[in-house]
Amino acid sequence: MTDARPRQHYNVTLGVLALAALSYALLQTMVAPALPEIQHELGATPTTVTWVLTVYLLSASVFTPILGRLGDMFGKERVLFLVLVMFAIGSVIAALSNSLGLLVAGRAVQGAAGAVFPLAFGIIRDEFPRERVATGIGLISATFGIGGGAGLVLSGLIVDHLSYRWIFWFGLVVVIVAAIATRLFIPESPVKSPARIDFAGAALLSAGLTCMLLAVSEGNRWGWGSARIIGLFVAAAVLIVVWVVYEQRAPEPLVDIDLLRLRGVWTTNLVAFLTGYGMFGSFILIPQFVQMPEASGYGFGVGVTGAGLFLAPSAAVMLVAGPLAGTLAGRIGSKVPLLIGTAAAAASFGFLAIAHSHEWQIVLAVVLLGFGIGMSFASMANLIVEAVPQHQTGEATGMNTIMRTVGGAFGAQIAAAIVTGHLEPGTSFPEESGFTEAFAMGAIALLIALAAASLIPGRRARAEDEHVPELAHQTAGTVAEPVRPS
Repeated sequence: MTDARPRQHYNVTLGVLALAALSYALLQTMVAPALPEIQHELGATPTTVTWVLTVYLLSASVFTPILGRLGDMFGKERVLFLVLVMFAIGSVIAALSNSLGLLVAGRAVQGAAGAVFPLAFGIIRDEFPRERVATGIGLISATFGIGGGAGLVLSGLIVDHLSYRWIFWFGLVVVIVAAIATRLFIPESPVKSPARIDFAGAALLSAGLTCMLLAVSEGNRWGWGSARIIGLFVAAAVLIVVWVVYEQRAPEPLVDIDLLRLRGVWTTNLVAFLTGYGMFGSFILIPQFVQMPEASGYGFGVGVTGAGLFLAPSAAVMLVAGPLAGTLAGRIGSKVPLLIGTAAAAASFGFLAIAHSHEWQIVLAVVLLGFGIGMSFASMANLIVEAVPQHQTGEATGMNTIMRTVGGAFGAQIAAAIVTGHLEPGTSFPEESGFTEAFAMGAIALLIALAAASLIPGRRARAEDEHVPELAHQTAGTVAEPVRPS
């Protein structure tokens, strides 16, 4: 049965998809400045409360490829609407929760909305004129960072004047509007493909990531050399290896491992992982640092609103950095703005590691970080699009989103673990050295991202990549070319 609704102009579709992506991006970070408040009200530790942020990212990492595949099978608009409904249900659970366990459960349900991104990329590929596809994908990808930055600012205002629970009620309103707009204005995709869900691959990936994150989050409490922590790391490594082997042999894998081998793909995905690590590490570190009381010998003793205002320049700069990256990409390609972005983000963390005693130093570092993250996110999507055959755009950009999300999950947990491992004896205050070490770790991660970005093929090298024609030949004819609206 075909969808009888008229095809909307692609700008209308883009606006609705941007709202859907924004609803996810806002809620991924709005909890970050509120974590100290949540920890106090629910009686959690600094490490365990971080799961409120981390489980959202972990859930997104697992459900994104599954729900993306369901979109290919049953219709992207239909699955996008159901994903937004799940997001709304998770928001209600989180808003009504009275324990950390229930709050984490609600956030896990919300995290499934990470599938908004590959579904949106697929709809853009199906509905947009060919020359507008890359621009649309780049804008939706940039929403990940822009919404994340805006969420940090709004969170402070909500928590200080109402309650952290209103974060989820606010998110519920945005997602309901996005769901209604999706149902009314986005027609069902004309492109569907029969497939099967790789539940075994999803289970292996989920188990591997969970073991790794649990080991990182509990290392300080259980002891990094304890049998439980070592066992979790070994189990994670084994499960990931088994997952890769299984995916290579599966007739319809959750993730195309061969696609990951392309130099333009694996390098960009590595940059995405490390950039996500830095971005979410900063969401944990900076709010907590500036909220530390002056009695601790550092920090500025601000409230949640103050922490949000410290991070406001980052969101503002991202709004400028994204379009600037697009302009540069049109002239010199997307690799150069990605190099600029990763260098700026690394410089931001390096500066914070050595200079954080004055408010202006934090603001300067945040501006530099927002510029770097905005440039990087806007560039990565186009680099992925240019690196793969056109019919694999949705899959490839979805994998890039997963890498960015997984990196964010590790960044949040590792930052929290480092700070928690440096508590003042007899107090709940972290030592300043804990923040310094965590900032330095972020700088190292982003310097590695800069090195990986330098290995990304340029335009000419991509055009000559012998693997792309081979992949295109292997999968040619599997997707029908849709009729796009003028």
